Amino acid sequence: MHIVHRGFDRLELAIGVNIPPELFEFLNPLREEAEEARQKLPVSYGGADFDLFPNGVQGYRFVLQGGPMEVTWFFKKPNARDPWGIRIVVGSLFLATQGLGMVRAYIAKTLERLGVRYGPHQVSIGRTDFCIDILAPSFELNPENFVMHSHANRADHLTPEEHTRSNGKSGRFTSVTVGKTPGRQVIIYDKRREVIDKRKPIWWDVWNANLEAEGLPPLDPQERSESQIWRVEVRAGKQVMKDRWGISQWDHFDIKFGDVIAEGFEKIRYCDPAPTDTNRARWPNHPLWDLAKVDADTDLSEMRSHLEVDKVKAVHKADHIKLMMTLAVGNCTTLAALEGVESDDLQDYMERMGQRLRMEIQADPERAANKLSKAKDRYRFVG
Repeated sequence: MHIVHRGFDRLELAIGVNIPPELFEFLNPLREEAEEARQKLPVSYGGADFDLFPNGVQGYRFVLQGGPMEVTWFFKKPNARDPWGIRIVVGSLFLATQGLGMVRAYIAKTLERLGVRYGPHQVSIGRTDFCIDILAPSFELNPENFVMHSHANRADHLTPEEHTRSNGKSGRFTSVTVGKTPGRQVIIYDKRREVIDKRKPIWWDVWNANLEAEGLPPLDPQERSESQIWRVEVRAGKQVMKDRWGISQWDHFDIKFGDVIAEGFEKIRYCDPAPTDTNRARWPNHPLWDLAKVDADTDLSEMRSHLEVDKVKAVHKADHIKLMMTLAVGNCTTLAALEGVESDDLQDYMERMGQRLRMEIQADPERAANKLSKAKDRYRFVG
């Protein structure tokens, strides 16, 4: 077993101020335009670039996303009676590739560009996830090996697979979740399977960049026996962060968050059962759990992968191109079927399709240029 990635996986925080009136006046007509077009709209303000969504959510008038790094901004309509007008959610890629320190600097700089003025006491950290990815080809997940408080709830996910059995059921367990947010939640799940099923190829680059930095060979995604990654993730919600540990602002976070994660690994454990000992509390930790455990004194804030941002953009771009090409070939093949083309003539049909597309553009070049411009705007963060 070997750790191939360790770092923050999600961050949610609120800012206790309203957006400036000038920003509201700028965004409001654009939001209506996006809503009418029923699609995201590229916007720039103060040197910051976003995609503006055509809808709000849960009392937030504006939802914006900045770049390919999964940072989502939620803004309420300014209201003096509700000062908590801004919510920010940072996804896994930004945190994995740049580290928490860079994310905090990015948030502060972006708010400055938007004209938002606030103090440290107006920051409230709502949820933080920390993950450890472990290469463990021979590991088999068994929900019964968790030791936890009797009141903690547990959810198991069994995935059907041939030639495997687990606890008398066909398949294998690919995920076990203990606890629930906004409290503490600890999860072990098959990260390799999630990456493949949900089309997240960038994670192979994250893992391989970390392995390369250690002088180790890369993973082969096609060989599960050599590339089985299990993720151990601790999620700390508001009930743990604020109510139990008194963490809301960054200075609290810097001092105490290592203890929050370390406590998570103590309160919930994945163990090697001792068949002769009926007292589960005395069961020893499984080696995977001991490998994943976080020392309370560890500096977590600067943990990041060795993958550069440009590589992230390149992988996103290549994945989009692959998807668009698949759709283009599929649409042309469907059109061929509708037009009665036989399989022997399909290649010639595809060659002639280029001429037909050229004629479509020549028939209305202004419309084609407008579509191209909108497509460039839509994919400008990776293009």
